Amino acid sequence: MSKQTLSTAELESLALEIRLSNKYKDLDLPLETIRDLILQELPHYRQIKDVQQVVKKKLHNIVALYLGDPDYPTAQQEIRNAFANGEDSVRESCLSLLSVHASTRERLPILADFYQRLWSICGVPTSILDLACGLHPFGLPWMQLPPDCLYTAYDLHHPRVDLLNTFFQLSCRPAQAIYQDILVSPPQTTADVAFFFKEAHRFEQRQHGCNRAFWLALPVQTLLVSLPTTSLTGRHDKAKQHRKLVYETLEGLDWPVTEIEFENELVFYIRKTA
Repeated sequence: MSKQTLSTAELESLALEIRLSNKYKDLDLPLETIRDLILQELPHYRQIKDVQQVVKKKLHNIVALYLGDPDYPTAQQEIRNAFANGEDSVRESCLSLLSVHASTRERLPILADFYQRLWSICGVPTSILDLACGLHPFGLPWMQLPPDCLYTAYDLHHPRVDLLNTFFQLSCRPAQAIYQDILVSPPQTTADVAFFFKEAHRFEQRQHGCNRAFWLALPVQTLLVSLPTTSLTGRHDKAKQHRKLVYETLEGLDWPVTEIEFENELVFYIRKTA
């Protein structure tokens, strides 16, 4: 097969085939995500099977099931039961869900202090975008946000978005989770602050250099970008590499940066200026 020969119909067929493969069919991934990956890789390969292989490899990194995921039907029922049983039960259920995923599980020992340190530097926001949110919104009971804080979470994992919306509705907060590939379609909702936690390095693996345009496109005043300071196994220091990623992304932009260090996580408080 020669390079770049897929028709629109062939592109849609290939994207759907990958979406419905055994590994991904239960996740209901956005077709725009798979289509975007195919179009990125298509010019580099002559065989469609090679395109499929590299797209599936990138999906593996994007979806990151290896980091942990709950059983969503069970989690739906558990969160409903928790709200029926009172605030303590809700917090216990949230802790249980946060412990499932590696990125949020690492934050559990400092959960109460984590947000207070952020707010002490950037102020308590009245509106938040939680980008590629994963299970992070289950930390809401520890954020101590005002009741009217507008909280909008984005994720491309449909069952996760449904679970988060159940949680938000039962919480009676002005919050919603949106099923969207934020790299292909950056959010248009304005907010004081955007959380972009432990994702920038995986965005870089998906599309080299994409973070700069993405951060520029976000309609927020403040970015809180975090990255892990060690590898998933804890064996390799990643702080220097991840600092380099952030400062190279911001090169030439007059955006002040303050670093907030935690044991396993480095947060960059980035103030966007005109």
